Amino acid sequence: MVEIVDAKFITSAPNVAAAPESDEHNEVVFMARSNVGKSSLLNALTNHKGLAKVSSTPGKTKLINYFDVTFMDRDTNDKLIAKFVDLPGFGYAKVSKAMKHDWEKNLTDYIANREQIKIFVHLIDCRHPHLDIDTAVSEFLIEHAREDQYIVQIFTKIDKLNQKEQSALRREFPSALMVSSAKKRGTHKVIKLLYDILKESQENEAKEEVTTDED
Repeated sequence: MVEIVDAKFITSAPNVAAAPESDEHNEVVFMARSNVGKSSLLNALTNHKGLAKVSSTPGKTKLINYFDVTFMDRDTNDKLIAKFVDLPGFGYAKVSKAMKHDWEKNLTDYIANREQIKIFVHLIDCRHPHLDIDTAVSEFLIEHAREDQYIVQIFTKIDKLNQKEQSALRREFPSALMVSSAKKRGTHKVIKLLYDILKESQENEAKEEVTTDED
């Protein structure tokens, strides 16, 4: 069983230029519309209620927040360090157009230019799976993600759907994960998937370094 055994806030940045320097390609970026439950999921994954602040005002968070996270495989005692990156919620209608433009530029710049990103986690409210803004974000990620980057789609608040609705959603999005932060459903699957991707990536990078040294 894989768990997150430690998580702590590191820093905030207004844009990609102010992001912390790092040689590691181990950033897991969480992105979602405002009020989809991103902060609640981060807190549930890390088992840390106050790690990401859950705002009662959607769209309030304007900074890119960084957290150091330690995964542990309980079967092998292997540990893995990664960074969780909490991006500001996008698409909140009540902010000014100028502010929205600045946020969106910062987010698109970050997604397109931040070399350290390994995984994009796109959260979608399961009750609204076909909103234009989420479709646009999915298309943007597919267009801009490098070959060595991964896109993980997660539907939140799955406890709000009945079994028939959940089954229909799973059929339509077979590769997506379904979670309920409130009920702690699906969170272990998310942790295991993120760990497996990061671990495989680290192992591949280590092999490449050995091959390069031999050459």
